[in-house]
Amino acid sequence: MGQPPADPEGAAVLNPVLLEIVEGTLASVEREVETAIARTSRSPMIRDAHDFRVGIHDARLRKLTGRSYSALVHPVVRDYPISEMRPGDVFFHNDVYLSEGGIGHLPDLCVTVPVFHDGAVAAFVQAFGHHDDIGGACPGSMPSGARSVFEEGLMVPPIRLWDAGVPNEAALKIMTRNSRMPDSLAADLDAECSACLMGARRLGEVFARYGRGAVEECFDAIIDLTTQTFRREVLAKIPDGSYTWEDYAEHDGVDPPTLHRQRITVTKLPEDGGRLVIDFTGTGPQAKGPINHCGDYADGNFLKKWLAPVLRNLADSPERMAELDVNEGVVPLIEMRFPPPGTLLTPVFPAPTNARTFVILRLLGVLSGALAKAVDGRMPADQETIRYTGVYGTDAEGLPYLMREVLGGGSGGRYYADGEDTIHVVPDSRNIPVEFAEARWPFRVEKLGLAVDSGGPGRFRGGLGYEKQIRMLRDAEFMSIADRSILACWGVKGGRAGRPFEVVIDPGGPAERVVDALADAEPVRAGEVIRIRTTGGGGWGDPLERPVDEISRDLRWGKISAGGALSDYGVVLTDDRVVDLAATESLRAEMRAARGPQPFFDRGPGYARLSGGATSADCDWR
Repeated sequence: MGQPPADPEGAAVLNPVLLEIVEGTLASVEREVETAIARTSRSPMIRDAHDFRVGIHDARLRKLTGRSYSALVHPVVRDYPISEMRPGDVFFHNDVYLSEGGIGHLPDLCVTVPVFHDGAVAAFVQAFGHHDDIGGACPGSMPSGARSVFEEGLMVPPIRLWDAGVPNEAALKIMTRNSRMPDSLAADLDAECSACLMGARRLGEVFARYGRGAVEECFDAIIDLTTQTFRREVLAKIPDGSYTWEDYAEHDGVDPPTLHRQRITVTKLPEDGGRLVIDFTGTGPQAKGPINHCGDYADGNFLKKWLAPVLRNLADSPERMAELDVNEGVVPLIEMRFPPPGTLLTPVFPAPTNARTFVILRLLGVLSGALAKAVDGRMPADQETIRYTGVYGTDAEGLPYLMREVLGGGSGGRYYADGEDTIHVVPDSRNIPVEFAEARWPFRVEKLGLAVDSGGPGRFRGGLGYEKQIRMLRDAEFMSIADRSILACWGVKGGRAGRPFEVVIDPGGPAERVVDALADAEPVRAGEVIRIRTTGGGGWGDPLERPVDEISRDLRWGKISAGGALSDYGVVLTDDRVVDLAATESLRAEMRAARGPQPFFDRGPGYARLSGGATSADCDWR
């Protein structure tokens, strides 16, 4: 990320070789712990979908690694002073309201292991992941109509789950007793605890080899370099001033669909070489249903690191963007200003939170939109790359099962390239392999491919979402925790919105029906097909400026249809599917002449349904 810090005369104050060794070791330990968890866990959500991540923090609770986001150590240290920790301790928590903002919903279970050197805590290794079931009103612990966190599962404040190497069997019994999947929960917890203990030993070897003082100097340098790099290469691209934008979640599982507002005003200040103020004033009131997120804890420490990856899009090149890690070094660059208690971001206990992804994922897009106004659109269009779908019931042997998958979607078009197809916001995550799914659960996957025409039209097209079709072999219940079924992923600077999320059961059959995006127990009969289409990313730039040869390529690859080429891009095909250039130029001229002034952002046709007929918000114009 740069060179090590220098003194006023320009001489390096750190051995650059040692800095590289320590930085590389942190990344290696993080990957080794994640690999150990993946290889020894049991639940499909952890082992196969890889919906978990690891973080390494120093004794000052600062996140050192930047490959993926992680939870916080703050709640553990708040309840268990560092001076009272012992080698072999493992701490556990999943309580949203006692996590200082690091845990968003109860299925995210977090284990934290202190690293010791010379009898004192020198660092922490932490893992948290989304587990199959921790109790609550429905399988999966994500009841879409929850009105209270008490309906969502077992809440565990920070506890000492292992005491000096001895597991707390009573606590483990309580947690597994509350789970519908006790065996996989027990196995996953054992995998995570053991892997973090292994990581703590690996990190302890670094302190023993080089000394705590030298290693901690490297920690300081790693964080300082991130601060300097983001200030120099990213924040410098944002003109001083304030920029406001807003976006919305569309439903909360309790009230009818409406616009649940999330609003951000970004102010770039020149002081200290560049600093951002992110103000959430104007965010809508706390929802009755489970879309709330507890963001206003620890001065927004978690949200700062959650939102900061958006800033990397301002780097000089995509290659440089990929090199920029997000660790604690971004925290001093950002000031968070929250509205009073009682909003979507400042909910009051015991407001439900299990679908808080609708808020924290939307905030990524809101920040991106506000920055797009500042930099003339040099930010990606919108994406919504997470939703939970699944089925549950009993198998042929009469045993209960739960299949849940976190399918991705298309990312937004960019000022230099199309969006990516079927990506996922969770690092290194993946869909569940078809062969494994069919061998384990009573259904057949009849199709898994790209959702044609789902990417938002643009000079650079939005990425495509999935189309997945599952034929049930036994009666079952379908579940879905998803947003963007009405409101689409927005396009920017002339780009159009992508296609929204959709689930249809028995498509083309006598019992065809559209399933609500928030559903806990939609009955599906044996023989019926469940068709899932995930969101496409928004488009970037005027679709009528997309070169004809790129349209032809998309047609050959099956990413757009002939109808989409005509209606979205003004491209006319002959009977043998060859582009008619003269007719295309004429149609495009007519389409340009027919359209009036265009807002900077396109939200798609679903926005008018919830806005009372308006096709754009006031903040959509630039």
